[in-house]
Amino acid sequence: MTTLFKKIQKADMNKGKTKVVIGKGGACSSLAKPKPKKQPKVPKCGAFKERKSKSPSLFKTFYDRGDLPLQVAFKGPTRRVQWNVKLDKLDYEHFLPIFFDGIREVKEPYIFLAREGVRDLLKEGSSKILPVIPRLIIPIKTALNTRSIPIVCEMIKVLMKLVTSHELIGEALVPYYRQILPVFNLLRHKNKNTGDGIDYGQKNNLNVGDLIEECLELFELNGGEDAFINIKYMIPTYQSNVQRN
Repeated sequence: MTTLFKKIQKADMNKGKTKVVIGKGGACSSLAKPKPKKQPKVPKCGAFKERKSKSPSLFKTFYDRGDLPLQVAFKGPTRRVQWNVKLDKLDYEHFLPIFFDGIREVKEPYIFLAREGVRDLLKEGSSKILPVIPRLIIPIKTALNTRSIPIVCEMIKVLMKLVTSHELIGEALVPYYRQILPVFNLLRHKNKNTGDGIDYGQKNNLNVGDLIEECLELFELNGGEDAFINIKYMIPTYQSNVQRN
């Protein structure tokens, strides 16, 4: 575009100078520099972003109503779980899914009671656990899908105790790998890299990548003949470390 310049000369009788005025002259464009535009932010898919639960867990609901047969007790400075009924008389089909759903809780006393309660139930359950496996999948998947590293690590520890609590549970879990393993595949390489530093939180065992590898090995070892091929289908980069006879 060409710009028309209009020159107006005015004589200054006293100083003998000429005043020049430059205008647009009716042009449709401007010589002014455009305002800088804000660069749009690079979109993120948020695959590793933590996802908060939209609804409270069944464990919290039942505990607040007083429908769970346990409470916090103290023996000196140490707190422990006090059961109001014997575990061998407990209805596992009703209570075990509720305790599994409590793994995703982030507040006390629900964290302590749910996690310690699950350990006690898995320790004493044995053959009572096997019929309940289908009802445990939704609480397991819900906890893993939070993407919260402490919650995911705790659920992986629970899964390792679950798969070793009875000889047939490993095989019973194989059909549900499609619900359990997608988050494993996502977080498998999410390890801490401290370099030459010291990780003082090792005792908490929150290195999710190492926990996933350990859990997958237990799945393969206890899952029977079809375990490896089903793990490989969901996690293509998985390599077997299990030595078979």
